[in-house]
Amino acid sequence: MRSRHFLAFIICVFMCCKNHSQSQGSTIQSNSPGQLIFSKVDLTKTRIPEVDYANNFNLHKDEFLSIHFTLKQPLVQSLKELAPALSDDELLSKGNFHFSFLVDGNIIHQENLNTGAGTKPLKTEQLNQIVRLVTPQQIDFWGWFMWQRFMRYRGGQDAFTTGKHTLSIEVRSYISDDTVKVGGLLAKGAISVEVPKITVDKSLVVVQKINPDSGWEVSKDPFDSSKIEALNRKIAEIKYQNIHINGVVVIKNNQLLIEEYFNGEKRNSLHDVRSVGKSFASSIMGIAIADGHIKSEDVLLKDFYNLRSFKNYSPKKDSVSLKSLLTMSSGFVGDDSDPSNPGNEENMYPTNDWVKFGLDLPMQKDKVIGQDYTYFTAGAVMLGDVIHKSVPDGLVSYADKKLFAPLGITDYEWPYTPQNVGSTAGGIRLRALDFAKYGQLYKNKGKWKGNQIISKEWVEKSLAKQVSQAYVGITNGYYGYLFWNKTYTVNGKEHEVSFCTGNGGNKIFIFKDIPFVIVITSSAYGMPKAHKTVDEMMVKYILPAVLNETSR
Repeated sequence: MRSRHFLAFIICVFMCCKNHSQSQGSTIQSNSPGQLIFSKVDLTKTRIPEVDYANNFNLHKDEFLSIHFTLKQPLVQSLKELAPALSDDELLSKGNFHFSFLVDGNIIHQENLNTGAGTKPLKTEQLNQIVRLVTPQQIDFWGWFMWQRFMRYRGGQDAFTTGKHTLSIEVRSYISDDTVKVGGLLAKGAISVEVPKITVDKSLVVVQKINPDSGWEVSKDPFDSSKIEALNRKIAEIKYQNIHINGVVVIKNNQLLIEEYFNGEKRNSLHDVRSVGKSFASSIMGIAIADGHIKSEDVLLKDFYNLRSFKNYSPKKDSVSLKSLLTMSSGFVGDDSDPSNPGNEENMYPTNDWVKFGLDLPMQKDKVIGQDYTYFTAGAVMLGDVIHKSVPDGLVSYADKKLFAPLGITDYEWPYTPQNVGSTAGGIRLRALDFAKYGQLYKNKGKWKGNQIISKEWVEKSLAKQVSQAYVGITNGYYGYLFWNKTYTVNGKEHEVSFCTGNGGNKIFIFKDIPFVIVITSSAYGMPKAHKTVDEMMVKYILPAVLNETSR
């Protein structure tokens, strides 16, 4: 351990030093970088001058890790060396810290910190910098999220194999102005990291045997079991820390190929898949239209509600159609990706009337109805209410008779709105195998065991690329009728997929060019990068396993 007063000593030394730097092309080289020091204490309970500094860290046992370094000059001055012509405000809008994470001397992750991270005084006045990286629980701090990116998505976990390693962190500045310029070294330091061996029950790693009475014919097709076992090991070793994967089901050509459960979940466990439940509203809407209870998806919202009786009425509301609600392009001021948006779903749940909450919202003046996508949970709730008003005996009874019973699904749970209407905001709970039935229904163009449950035309519309969108990490993606679209690339080949998705990493994948339906259930609610974790599972393990078809 270093002295409790070592930080004070370092500050004094740094403040006495004069910064010398010179430009070399797009990189500024600084002399004598400052020392970066690590600590393992809970900074919420320990005064900074009393911090003990550490030279070792146990990756699985130590709960806290922070870095401390002192700049010779405020960050904004280092940014000015990269772009002398810019004002301070311009510098802060285009630059911030650049971090490099090295394991055993190899660069694993480099990050240009988002310009919005950190307060203005931190960048214009403060020399002493403290960055919290590891805590037992998630914290709303950029350093915590940066560590998650390093560990989970940039190779940190894979680099920290069992044994001892050296973690080095280097701090620089950067400016992104036409091109990205990275400054010279501001601080660097290293710590020894011990990764203890994890003893994993072999039964958690081997491919799980498919037990009888699944309700599916079991596939005899081969797959690469080593890929699935590698995934199982990663889950068992908690490599997906805080990302709680509960189940993986793979259907190939209408047959059950893989069935895996984790974290105490079993075949009969009911899974809360959050917004995956929105897609069920689309299905029931399609059935109701086919039965003649609703004329078409082009019917206007004003045909079901007296829109003038709600707040913020404008003539634009009269143009909102059911189709625009199905495609998340209704034009209401509602955006679940923006916590400050008045129509965010978190503002809806505490109210006593979710439909009124949505209908009271104003319209977005610059949004084109039917074209401009914005994820809007209250709109899905409106659809559920429209169905409930239109079908015999209400939404839940109708769905049971027209969708669940034909699929042989008897064990499920609906959540309800404050008006006791089945909630189409999300949260419907089914078994993983039954979610697979739902996905296979769409793979079969709406047919199940010879019966046309949903019309082929509605399935095609639902899975089509109705509007373009970019959300939860999806770039160049599209949205259908409460279904998503994207493309996975595996071994150089692209595979287009439509899917349902829900908070925590819950998915039902329906592939277009390969004969698979894949369900992943997870309870990583609210966790950053849960969806990216599932993408990694698909690209690195599940799809290679079923596409390579290596014998068990």
